[in-house]
Amino acid sequence: MPAPDVELIQFRYSPYNEKVRWALDWKRIPHTRRSLLPGPHAPVVLRLTGRTEVPVLRLGGEVIAGSARILEAIEERFPDPPLFPADPDERARALEIQSWFDDDVGPCVRRALFHVMLPSPDYLVRVFAGHRGPGMQRVYRAMLPLVMPIMRRSMQVNAYQVERSAASIRDGLDFVVKHAGPDAALVGGAFGVADLAVASILAPLADPPHPDMARPDPKPEALVRFLREWARHPGVAWVHETYRRHRPGSAEATATA
Repeated sequence: MPAPDVELIQFRYSPYNEKVRWALDWKRIPHTRRSLLPGPHAPVVLRLTGRTEVPVLRLGGEVIAGSARILEAIEERFPDPPLFPADPDERARALEIQSWFDDDVGPCVRRALFHVMLPSPDYLVRVFAGHRGPGMQRVYRAMLPLVMPIMRRSMQVNAYQVERSAASIRDGLDFVVKHAGPDAALVGGAFGVADLAVASILAPLADPPHPDMARPDPKPEALVRFLREWARHPGVAWVHETYRRHRPGSAEATATA
């Protein structure tokens, strides 16, 4: 499929968007990326899908929303190299793991991360709008006082929920340590959708050295402490190893704003 027929509409820094980037890059599918700003993205995505969440993939004439549905569509249209196990039981297990991390662990990672980042609005601008010009960055910085309370409410960023989230995050990391096989794969003895999904969801804790999930430096001290706290867990080492072995460079054809 020619590059213009595959477009990813995304946030530049998001584990759910990273899942789709990883799948496209793993299969070497040329594509374009349109990076939106959190908050102002809502009307753009609403017109496309009737919802406000990214990622969204334009695949030919089809618009697909949600990282799990997008990965299924990519696998169906571009089956080689495979991400989904051929064995039905292993496939069901891999999708079950993906659903758990998408629905339970991922929101907890996001909540904990934003808990330490929201007090640093200038840094949020660098994370989400660093690819834009200085003028747009200033506009986005001026909008953040309006956007940030909405983000706090939608993600339930409060002390009680953040404390509860830490337990769910630890459960996810413990699961990786317990269930990764000798080759570090979670299902079926080979890298696949479960590994991709779990490593992407946990990437904000691990800060893997890949440009698609790189945060700008210098980081706020609260974020540095947050990363240092989780770095001691062996599940974070699994994320780094999975990225090192299986995360290819970008197949992005054209960078778009």
